[in-house]
Amino acid sequence: MRNSLLSKKLKRTETRLLIIDDNQLRYNQILEIFATQDHLVQATLLDDFKAFEKQLNLPWDIVIFGRAYDLKIEQTLSLIQASAQPSLPVLLLEPENYSADQYQSYIHKGIYDVLNLKAPEAFYISIVRALSYSRLVQAEHRLLNELEAAQTQAQSLAAESHKAVALLQEGIHMSANAEYANLFGFNSEDDLIGLPILDVLQPEDLAQFKLRFKKISQGQFEHGRFELHTQNPTVKNNPLQVEFIPSGDEDEIQLNIECGSSISISTPTSLVAPAVAEKVSSLNTALQQINRHLTNHPANVNALVLFSLNHCPNEVFQNDWRGTKAYFSNIQNFIKEQVNIPIYQIEKSLHAGLLQAESKEVLNSLLIGLNSLQKPQLLATEQYTFPLQLKLGYSELPKQINDETAFEQILTKAFSSELPTLNTPKIDADIGLTTEHIPKAVQLTLLQELKQKLDAGDIHLKYQQLYDKQDQYTHTYEVTGGFIHNNQWQDLNDLGDLKDDPELSVQLDRWILVEACKQLHNFITQYPKAKLVVNLNHHILLNDKKLPELIAKLLTIIGSKQAHPLILQFSELALQQNLSQAQPQIALLRQHGAEISIRNFGNSLYSESILNQIDTQYLSFDNKLTKQLASDKDMATLQEKILHFIGIKSVEILLIDLNDMNLFANAWNVEARFLQGNYFQKKLDRLTDVQDQ
Repeated sequence: MRNSLLSKKLKRTETRLLIIDDNQLRYNQILEIFATQDHLVQATLLDDFKAFEKQLNLPWDIVIFGRAYDLKIEQTLSLIQASAQPSLPVLLLEPENYSADQYQSYIHKGIYDVLNLKAPEAFYISIVRALSYSRLVQAEHRLLNELEAAQTQAQSLAAESHKAVALLQEGIHMSANAEYANLFGFNSEDDLIGLPILDVLQPEDLAQFKLRFKKISQGQFEHGRFELHTQNPTVKNNPLQVEFIPSGDEDEIQLNIECGSSISISTPTSLVAPAVAEKVSSLNTALQQINRHLTNHPANVNALVLFSLNHCPNEVFQNDWRGTKAYFSNIQNFIKEQVNIPIYQIEKSLHAGLLQAESKEVLNSLLIGLNSLQKPQLLATEQYTFPLQLKLGYSELPKQINDETAFEQILTKAFSSELPTLNTPKIDADIGLTTEHIPKAVQLTLLQELKQKLDAGDIHLKYQQLYDKQDQYTHTYEVTGGFIHNNQWQDLNDLGDLKDDPELSVQLDRWILVEACKQLHNFITQYPKAKLVVNLNHHILLNDKKLPELIAKLLTIIGSKQAHPLILQFSELALQQNLSQAQPQIALLRQHGAEISIRNFGNSLYSESILNQIDTQYLSFDNKLTKQLASDKDMATLQEKILHFIGIKSVEILLIDLNDMNLFANAWNVEARFLQGNYFQKKLDRLTDVQDQ
């Protein structure tokens, strides 16, 4: 049998091909291979980043990478993965000195296949395979969007026209709305569950209906809309206008029946009709979407996480109505950004998220990680910044939710069931700090409020994943502490006010270390190679003689199999000003298992001296140096600086604030190993892998 992948139909559908290469002859050779196969192709050739940045905004079927002026293959892959087409297949032309044993490493990097232009037939077959995969991914994405839109439209129409609606499985009623129950004389929707369709519709032409319903059950929905003459004595309008449509679940069929105005509806049902319509547009919509996701993306264990407002701040209603509207409409966006799981709106300030995992152990770890979202937050709208405090609960889910009644029971359980919490040995981070002397009624200074926040555990930890160019430590995260003061975020890194209270500074950093390590202990259930780079102020290094002992205990609690899962990061300026005290303490920390990183590095006269005298393994460059990536001349200067420091000591360089595609892409042209910035992952309140987003 001929291979359908090589059919004329595929060749006639124009292939959108992006070729990254600096060799026009290779480009011509590729097009010649397509022409030989009578395969229509729309191709674009480029060899520089600026052109690639523009073209990445357009839809493509395949990318072929040969060689480029300022683009590396790893860089290209990372940019595509962060684009609107993350699954776009990238094919690599065999580089110079390529050997077959390199194939596996390229595949692990994210290459779809490696191609040899000297074997045109094999080259074309690889292209076709990649094209087939690409079109399948595009089709799945398109169909899911269309199905979502169609389902939402059908539910909306049913609500607006008060259609009688039922869901059927193998000809049996699984659920129905109030209009459907009333149409056929039932007191409640629950009375219909389990009844065969024939017992309810009672068609006059039984044989004709059975034949039509068989075709509908096989997916032939072109036969789904027709007039039905019923013998059911309860129905007052005959014939019925019926329509069978897909429900979104491959095992279910939705039946819609037009309800005319003459249908008699009893008073109790009439009173609840608006509520039923509202349910169809919110509760039922969420139910159908969740069931569809469970069908299309099955997992071993599933849980519904419920997000509700713990309380609504008065500020929301004290500005203008646009601010109030923006506050409630932005809650869902805030939740999506933080958790990046499917989120469904149940009511204005009530949202449900679907959490999925391969085991109960991993699910529990994911649930524990969500606890940080229950701390006071900030919700930024276009004009205002409001406080936000969420309440989270959860309920484990079956493979499918049978009906609205079952869904409401799940929501009720989720609302009242608190998230699981970490069960780790207690580490005493307290050094005797008290806030009892602070009067409650006075206007608090920043430090006084900070003390109270620490006392209440309302210090936030922000996590940001680093990009490792060598793909070895892919789950390394920088941790920064902060708190909310006067509706503004205050970063605890080098907070000037802390110089007036070194004791508070030490207490804060001990708390941050303990909490961050608890989260890492939980996270390695999902990602065993995870590491943390924890930002600390210098007071804990100079004034806390028990810090090495604390680090040793924390490493035991983390329980990682990695040699050094904990990296402590101090500022260059603080180390330079306290060098004689810092050196022996850092040596002790290294002996107790921690590694050391220096932040804000490389932009002072003392950088080289510090590097020579401090036992450090990582350097996080000052963000002013990141700006040098914006021009070729400055980039060359930055590269010289990096090579100079690496020449002094074998250290890993981290570039920060790569917040746009241009900076992130240009960072591949210098010898920094780790990249950090919003283009790869924003700072979040929980540990999560960017590929889970």
